[in-house]
Amino acid sequence: MRRPRVITHNTISVDGRLAVSPRTLLMRDERWPGGDEGYRDLMRRHRPQVLLEGSGSLVTDDQRPRILPATDRPVSALARDHLPDEVVARATAGWFVVPDSRGRVRWTHREFPGTEMAGWHLLVLVATATPPSYLAYLRREGIPYLVCGRHHVDLTAAMKVLRARFAVETVVATGGARLGGALLRAGLIDEIETEVVPIAVGGTRTAAMFTATDLDRTAQPTRLRCIGTEQRPHGRVLLRYAVDTDRFLSSE
Repeated sequence: MRRPRVITHNTISVDGRLAVSPRTLLMRDERWPGGDEGYRDLMRRHRPQVLLEGSGSLVTDDQRPRILPATDRPVSALARDHLPDEVVARATAGWFVVPDSRGRVRWTHREFPGTEMAGWHLLVLVATATPPSYLAYLRREGIPYLVCGRHHVDLTAAMKVLRARFAVETVVATGGARLGGALLRAGLIDEIETEVVPIAVGGTRTAAMFTATDLDRTAQPTRLRCIGTEQRPHGRVLLRYAVDTDRFLSSE
């Protein structure tokens, strides 16, 4: 089964950091240089049907989510894809997809405000081991979800399901370090975009791109081919790379 094309796009500091401090959500940190022109350009260039975001971009590891009431519904009934027809019909532009197998996010929006996000609807990726109380919560709130994986979300399976169910051709992942790292290790990335902003952060615990398991001494890094550079206003630079491992390995 084929999968969509996956493009990662992150705004990073010169030293590759995704935030200014540990346990700080970027969207709430005024120290990070602002500007959403790059986001509009990203949407125009790639026209994705899915925006993929990590749950770690929405809640920090030390946040304790509101406790959900227990449910008496059987797990066998809850641990099934939940795609109400009336919700699918409203997703005319695309899906805002978030893996959340641990059930940490308490959602305030299902369809996001503003004319630019009209027709985009939330879709959560869960696993069979996701707490039943969270699955029941999603159903009560009218939030659709796909069950992909047993203990954790299987991103490879999820990408194939998104293509099969919704004819998704392009996914743009704007998520954090762990989502990017999981996509990288799963071999799911086709293109990497980074917009570098003119700050340096440093640190040892602040999130950087592609947090994943370390490569052993015999494993090969993911080889890239530069497909574009662009100097942007306010000291920003856009770098674009295609993942081209086979070509580079065969030439060595």
